[in-house]
Order: sequence, then structure tokens, then C-alpha cells
Amino acid sequence: MSVPIQPKDGRGLFMLPQAPEDSGYYVYGTPGSGAAQYAHPRLLTLLLKVEREWQAVDTRKFGIGNISVANGLPFGHDSHKSGLEVDVRPLRKDGARAPVSYTESEYDRDATATLIAIFRTHAPGSTTIFFNDLKIPGVKPREKHDNHFHFQFN
Repeated sequence: MSVPIQPKDGRGLFMLPQAPEDSGYYVYGTPGSGAAQYAHPRLLTLLLKVEREWQAVDTRKFGIGNISVANGLPFGHDSHKSGLEVDVRPLRKDGARAPVSYTESEYDRDATATLIAIFRTHAPGSTTIFFNDLKIPGVKPREKHDNHFHFQFN
């Protein structure tokens, strides 16, 4: 029996595992089926550390969206070409695996702040997080970032 290997692109970036059993995250994004989830090993390591720690503090899964298309090809974003940035959905109070804006009643600010703090803990130094809920420490506003935060290594 052979063990499947994650798809890898020409840059050496690996596709984020799409449905790992008992993981602390779920995947979403366009294009789907992992086509826009090629991550630099540094980001992939961070995401796996974050999801392990997240599972220790909450039973809900967080949503991981667009990272990069294979080989850094454009796909409707000005960014998301290096494999060093990722979109993540804020947490919902009801635990649904669906988008939520920070202005909606189902948005869970405390849980989202905890998740962002975990990202910051495991990625000290030169990082930026864009998210329009400015009540969360350390985030910066950016147009069209009401229903996800954008983490990036600088």
C-alpha cells in the first residue's frame, strides 16, 4: 500500500491537505478542490501548528481559503502568488462552515481574536493581518476584508 503524497507545484509548494481526519480546519475557496491552496513550507507549517493549538481550545473548525494557485499563476487576486499568504474565515457562534461578516450577529469576535492571536504566536516577526474588525488587536483594515482575515508573511 502506498502513501499518497500531497500535490506539489513547480516552485516546490505543496497543496494544503484537503480533508485530514480530525483536523481543526475545513477548506473553502475558488477555484475549489485545493487548486488555490498551494502553500510555501513556512506557511504550511504555520497552518498545521495553528490548527493543532486551535483544536486544544475550541471544537469548531476554522475555514482556510485561498493561498496560491500552482506555480503562482494569477486567479483574480492582486496577491496570493507566493504561497506565503492565506485567507481565513472568522468564527461563527453557531459553528457553521459558512462565511460571516464581523458586522453580523453570528460572528464570534472572541473566538476570532483567539484564532488571530494563535497565528501571531506561531509567526512572530514580520507578518501582517488584514481584517476590518478593528476591535481585534493587531489587525489592519483593507477593503473587502469584512468576512475573512488575510494573514501574510512579509
